Amino acid sequence: MAYGWPQVIPLEQGLCPSAQKIVYLKVINRSLLVVSPTHFELWSTSQHRVRLGKYKRNSDSLQREGENLEAAWSPDAKLIAILTSTFFLHIFKVQFSEKRIHTGGKQPSALCLASISLLLTEQVPFTCDLDTSLYTTVLPGAILLVITSICYLDFLMELYTFYGAFEFDPQPTASFDNSQMPLTLENGLSPKRHPKVMSNHIIPRKSEIGQLELCLPLRLLFVLYSDGQLVSCSVSKKGLKQVDCIKAEKRLSGGDAVCASVALEQQILAVGTKRGTVELYDLAESVSLIRAVSLYDWGYSMDDTGPVSCIAWTPDNSAFAVGWKLRGLTVWSVSGCRLMSSVRQIGLSSMSSPIAKPNHDCKYEPLMGGTSLMQWDEYGYRLYAIEEGSSERILSFSFGKCCLSRGVSGTTYIRQVIYGEDRLLIVQSEETDELKMLHLKLPVSYISQNWPVQHVAASQDGMYLAIAGLHGLILYDIRLKRWRVFGDVTQEQKIQCKGLLWLGKIVVVCNYVDSSNTYELLFYPRYHLDQSSLLCRKPLLAKPMVMDVYHDYMLLTYRPFDVHIFHVKLFGELAPSGNPDLQLSAVRELSIMTAKSHPAAMRFIPDQLPRESISNNYSSVSSESLTREPARCLILRANGELSLLDLDDGRERNLTDSVELFWVTCGQSEDKTNLIEEVSWLDYGHRGMQVWYPSPGANSFKQEDFLQLDPELEFDREVYPLGLLPNAGVVVGVSQRMSFSASAEFPCFEPSPQAQTILHCLLRHLLQRDKIEEALRLAELSAEKPHFSHCLEWLLFTVFEADISRPNVNKNPISVVRHAKSSLLEKTCDLIRNFPEYLDVVVSVARKTDGRHWADLFAAAGRSTELFEECFQRRWYRTAACYILVIAKLEGPAVSQYCALRLLQATLDESLYELAGELNILENHASYLMSGKELSKLVAFVKGTQFDLVEYLQRERYGSARLENFASGLELISQKLQMETLQSRLDADFLLAHMCSVKFKEWIVVLATLLRRSEVLFDLFRHDVRLWKAYSTTLESHPAFTEYQDLLTDLEERLSSVANVFSDEQMAATSCLIPLGPETKTPTLDPSSSLSIPVK
Repeated sequence: MAYGWPQVIPLEQGLCPSAQKIVYLKVINRSLLVVSPTHFELWSTSQHRVRLGKYKRNSDSLQREGENLEAAWSPDAKLIAILTSTFFLHIFKVQFSEKRIHTGGKQPSALCLASISLLLTEQVPFTCDLDTSLYTTVLPGAILLVITSICYLDFLMELYTFYGAFEFDPQPTASFDNSQMPLTLENGLSPKRHPKVMSNHIIPRKSEIGQLELCLPLRLLFVLYSDGQLVSCSVSKKGLKQVDCIKAEKRLSGGDAVCASVALEQQILAVGTKRGTVELYDLAESVSLIRAVSLYDWGYSMDDTGPVSCIAWTPDNSAFAVGWKLRGLTVWSVSGCRLMSSVRQIGLSSMSSPIAKPNHDCKYEPLMGGTSLMQWDEYGYRLYAIEEGSSERILSFSFGKCCLSRGVSGTTYIRQVIYGEDRLLIVQSEETDELKMLHLKLPVSYISQNWPVQHVAASQDGMYLAIAGLHGLILYDIRLKRWRVFGDVTQEQKIQCKGLLWLGKIVVVCNYVDSSNTYELLFYPRYHLDQSSLLCRKPLLAKPMVMDVYHDYMLLTYRPFDVHIFHVKLFGELAPSGNPDLQLSAVRELSIMTAKSHPAAMRFIPDQLPRESISNNYSSVSSESLTREPARCLILRANGELSLLDLDDGRERNLTDSVELFWVTCGQSEDKTNLIEEVSWLDYGHRGMQVWYPSPGANSFKQEDFLQLDPELEFDREVYPLGLLPNAGVVVGVSQRMSFSASAEFPCFEPSPQAQTILHCLLRHLLQRDKIEEALRLAELSAEKPHFSHCLEWLLFTVFEADISRPNVNKNPISVVRHAKSSLLEKTCDLIRNFPEYLDVVVSVARKTDGRHWADLFAAAGRSTELFEECFQRRWYRTAACYILVIAKLEGPAVSQYCALRLLQATLDESLYELAGELNILENHASYLMSGKELSKLVAFVKGTQFDLVEYLQRERYGSARLENFASGLELISQKLQMETLQSRLDADFLLAHMCSVKFKEWIVVLATLLRRSEVLFDLFRHDVRLWKAYSTTLESHPAFTEYQDLLTDLEERLSSVANVFSDEQMAATSCLIPLGPETKTPTLDPSSSLSIPVK
């Protein structure tokens, strides 16, 4: 998630500022290379952004050899190759000085200035025209130059060695059926369509190669052509060295691809299209189309953003940034969650204005002119972007990472943390149950020497955080707000943390020993970070791929898939006064042979014991408890597959796919107020949030009908889940917000925590299994939570919806047995009836569903008249008012009229005039105000009583709302409204919007004139020239209207430019005029006129 204000990196201007365009942007080894047509610069991407070096070409070199056209940077950051527009190859050497730069403080930083020298200038012997467009990229062992217009590939396998050229044959090996073309997908859809095998003559002979993407582990090469064709090619095991083995296999996308990017870790190909969408392909599954993402669902089309211009994956491949040609960039997670967007969220009303007004806030939107290039830094904390057509600066966006349940850094679900390069963003739950984000910056003494933050883990109770930077370790006590660091800096610098875990009150560090190139586990008590307090040092066989801990059991997994489980035994008291000792003993080892992708995360699955059998005084790993060695664990693989592994026999059972995160919840808390103890685990992916429960039976995990809740927990696709609050029964997520300030050029990105309850899912799960008492106890534990009423309403709504759609119940993955004596709907109503929210919940659900099914709802909930009477007796008049419509539907109008009169009298007796206004017929008063042109009072009346003004205007168009005369009406309404005051102008604007919605021309002209809304008048008059002539004549002939002469002049100038669009036929067809003189009679209005103003 993005946070803070975007930073600006200024760039020097070249010799030809007007023609400047950045041609290359790359980050390697904490350095940023930016190449323009006339020069290039090196910047530091570490904690301090400093320009390390630059190289400017002189005017003679530019004139003789041409401008910089393409560039490539070697992976070791020592060589820069630049190809000019006249095919001159320049190779530069980058050498960093040994002297470090002081950026503040006593210690020198890791920054060193760079010297850049030209090693080689040589014209490449290409046999083609100088107009040929080029593409360059760096591949393993080669600088690859592509002459795009003639489809040649040329290799420089070693420095200064030219290996010649060969012509790439894009012709396919087989034919394909056009009916198998992939369909355009919306966000989140996941069809199992496969790309096409190419037919002959698909790629035009003169098509240019625009981009190459190599996926060497899968032996795939993707060739993108300038006409939008994307071809998948197979390569040999040796990669591109055997060029004769490159074969075109399949064509991807629909012929409108403009860029592509491969995520090797996820084995996903992202393809940007001219339509502004990004298509994701699974490379492990025959390059099948997974889904597509776009901003369509947020109100932006291709006309707003233009085509995709660039795609950049984060270093860990967990997210990708998308830049558009015309406007902005957006960052998406792999599952399709929108994590960040520089494009402002628009309102639907802004699209209904007759003429779009310029948005003055757009100047604060970064990358308003589009995005040309993007690059992530090596850690994924910074996204560097260049605006389309700009060469003056680079924008740097700061990002934080979520503490995911992946790899060797474990975290519990109790504490939700996002960590940035030098800070933590902690979600805090206030006493009012409001979630807030706390920015916690790490001490300067630690982070200045150990930038950036590498790993973060929270203790099981969420009260302690362990943070590791480049070296060492630091602890934070959330309750006391205190830091704990190593007292000896030399000890700190010897630790290179590759992973963190909490084992009760002990922090476990996976340390890399640089001197011996080995790995080890270090166990430190949280009360003291020092070598003297080290509890245990455990050498490891290799770098662990995955680590996890449950109570006193620890899991380590090595490549390719060797699982080791240890039992941790603590001797002595874990306190400064004691002499504790810790020992690890191996209890299980498994070596699993599988062709699947390697695990990204593994978590123990403890046996779900009854609450009464769990010890409540477990305080450390040495406590004697009923904890048994977990016999199963969940595996999340890099490609999103979630499976269950039996640690006894090594059997693995697939559960689902396309999973991005998961949380094991069973057996994780001994707190009796834990609301999610019935849940086994939750997972999150492109399907949304899914809740998993164990099957009934003695050995639930071995049953083939393992139960998974139907997906009711689909998260908003701009809220990314972070973890759980078990005592509140909610999932905590985070979404992006932007705050604007007149003093800042760009908005501030603010991660905003969001909470979504899962209580309704848990209650329905218990009711489905006839656990009525457990459901009631769980609901009582949640009764004081602020979201409780919403949970009950959502529970009843989902159950009722399933009940009325019973013919489709077999499509539900859960087969529910309906008992004749009590249906699930009846059990749900019986449960909710125990709480005072019952009356509100029932009628709220009724108003959200089709009235044809109300009889079924109230058959289970009780008679509507009885529920109304109960509300009436409790003096819950507003809730009782909601039952009136239900009573009219079920009991008849006579009964509902009687109830309404009783309720009206009661509200008048209680002086509840606002509610009385909703019950009484207020049209007479509206007609009184409209007849007297008391428009400000009319607006206040409408807003106070929610009176339906639109329906009234449609009905009284020729009655009390009729405007007899334009001239007298304009003069009278101007006097009544007093347009000098702000409130009067707001009232007039409110009325104008409603008049436009009913196409009331007389009022539109009067109100638009008073408000000087020339765009509204112009839109009206340009389609009716006779109306314009009558309008202008009236304003010019009345001395009282001289103040509108400037408006009239402006309209004359704008209409003169479109005067030719009015044909004689249009003039003759115009028969509807607003009465503009005292002698004019009111004609019939033209219903074909179309005006639309957003209601404010």
